[in-house]
Amino acid sequence: MAIKTKITELLGIEHPIIQGGMQWISGAQLAAAVSNAGGLGTIAACSFSDIEDLRTEIRMAKTMTDKPFAVNIPIFPSISPPDYIGYLRVAAEEGVRIIETSGAAPIDYIGIMKQNRMIVMHKCTTVRHAQKAESIGCDAVIIDGCECAGHPGESDVGSIVLTPRAAEALRVPVVACGGYATGRGLAAALMLGAEAVTMGTRFLVTEESPVLPEVKEYIARQIDETDTMYIMRAYKNTTRVYANDCAREVLAIEQTGALFEKIAPLVSGLRERKMVFETADMQNGGILALGLSVGLVRDIPSVRALIERIMREAEEAIRRFSVQSP
Repeated sequence: MAIKTKITELLGIEHPIIQGGMQWISGAQLAAAVSNAGGLGTIAACSFSDIEDLRTEIRMAKTMTDKPFAVNIPIFPSISPPDYIGYLRVAAEEGVRIIETSGAAPIDYIGIMKQNRMIVMHKCTTVRHAQKAESIGCDAVIIDGCECAGHPGESDVGSIVLTPRAAEALRVPVVACGGYATGRGLAAALMLGAEAVTMGTRFLVTEESPVLPEVKEYIARQIDETDTMYIMRAYKNTTRVYANDCAREVLAIEQTGALFEKIAPLVSGLRERKMVFETADMQNGGILALGLSVGLVRDIPSVRALIERIMREAEEAIRRFSVQSP
């Protein structure tokens, strides 16, 4: 059976599976593979400091798929913020019609996106923030449980509570995020009131993921759900990462009360990029955002094989517990 939801209808996709926007990793290759397999692929705009490089990536994706894909734009406080308007302008000019924002509510940009008839999904970590996103005109909300990789917020509410809370509080469709990697997880999210799931860690470990094969092998064979940790909570910027030597060093410095500038070189995105694309030094190369779902990642399939497996498992799970009318 096909699983059709409000999100599949809204986005024009076959399956209720969305690929997360991971810096450096979510480019044309991975996004196109997910979209071609029936999900929604995503290009992470934060990977490109030059907006013309984002244009090039979008055009590359369009040569690889004729299916819808999204551009993710994170909106976080910064001394030198990215050119958000430029990102949106390029996306609009290149025909991208789905935008995922995260971080602060896109109050200053919602008008531009609506003028360009874009579908806007906002990712947030609390119901209060989700309601704000709905109130300013976002078309869907991605609700991020504390199981997620990267930034789970400061409330530590898991998906099993946060997803149904959001579903009951909002009128717009809800996408569940944080801890999802399997068909059983997708089925559970749908039962909790979500219309789709977003997955990052699971797509990180696929054939089309651009990171080094040694990195993917290490994650699949050596890391489980007990191997992540929080860092940067002292700076109100909590981040879930792989618990390697670098992350433990960051936490030790953080616990001394040091200013953020002390750990900045250790948490640099450029350092992480070198680790996953050049050195494969999984202990000291840098920090790596990983979600608790890493415990469910035990192989390196193609994106298509993964999505087909997830959908088959989800359908079997739903069918197994379907109630028959008398």
